[in-house]
Amino acid sequence: MTRLLPGRLALGAAVLCSLGWTAVQAQSYPTRPIRMVVPFPAGGSTDATARLIAEPLGHALGQPVIVENRPGANGNIAAEQVARAPADGHTLFFATSAILTINPALYRSLRFDPRKDFQPVALACTNQVVLVANPAVAADTLPEVIRLARAKPGGLTFGSTGNGGIAHLAGEMLNTRAGISLRHIPYKGAAPAMQDLLGGQVDLMFDALATSLPQIETGRLKAIAIPRPTRFAGLPQVPTFAEAGIADFDVSVWNGVVAPAGTPMAIVERLNREVNRILERPEVRDKLARQGLEPAPATVDGFRGRMEADLARWPAIVKAAGATLD
Repeated sequence: MTRLLPGRLALGAAVLCSLGWTAVQAQSYPTRPIRMVVPFPAGGSTDATARLIAEPLGHALGQPVIVENRPGANGNIAAEQVARAPADGHTLFFATSAILTINPALYRSLRFDPRKDFQPVALACTNQVVLVANPAVAADTLPEVIRLARAKPGGLTFGSTGNGGIAHLAGEMLNTRAGISLRHIPYKGAAPAMQDLLGGQVDLMFDALATSLPQIETGRLKAIAIPRPTRFAGLPQVPTFAEAGIADFDVSVWNGVVAPAGTPMAIVERLNREVNRILERPEVRDKLARQGLEPAPATVDGFRGRMEADLARWPAIVKAAGATLD
């Protein structure tokens, strides 16, 4: 019969106590209202999606989930705040892929590390992007855009919401992959960029489908192609980049719930299950679709894998675009 030494006995007791305390935490969770920090102002798409999930999540957990808007520095202020919060499941971050997977490559210094400081909880949805053109552009398809760009190097322009944003990086990615030289015109936000696109001051733009769809439906913009692996149900007639000849071109962005690193896995798994159930509700899926969003329920490991894949691919794209920020 094997005898346990006093040191091993104490260690075993400590492990059992730790596991027991974690189980108790998970069973009693939550013990007070939960903060869901949103990195943008109230009223935007990210805020609306967070609130769509927060209310039913609060009902499921038995405590209100309060949305707290903390805008600033392209989401970095909110990310840093949540990274430093107690890892007890009572502070969550409704993050975007831009903040957690592009900002680390874009900014020379950040006060958070997406791998070390955050625990993925639940992938919520993907925000579809579409390449659109002013109707005056003499091209209706992606191959035609490429041919026109090659015939007029630097003659075609694309607008963006600013240096280092998805619209900018997607345009530079197209330049690299197609061997063309679309000229970048940065704006201070989506509204002025869209205004000049509609007015013909710029030719093209990678834009969120939610904002471009009304302009496409009225004929004020042309949908050229969808930069993702599959067609979007809301625009079934518009081909993907792969169908147009450029494979592995995916710039769709996602929203997801993350927690401070060290949050007990029993709490993380419970939150994951509840968010996934919410995403299956027909009324939630319908509201997301009206914003140009698609629900993307995933396991905790599946969400982590999506984050890791994006963290691996964006640095090269940012470097090619020369889009570093202080």
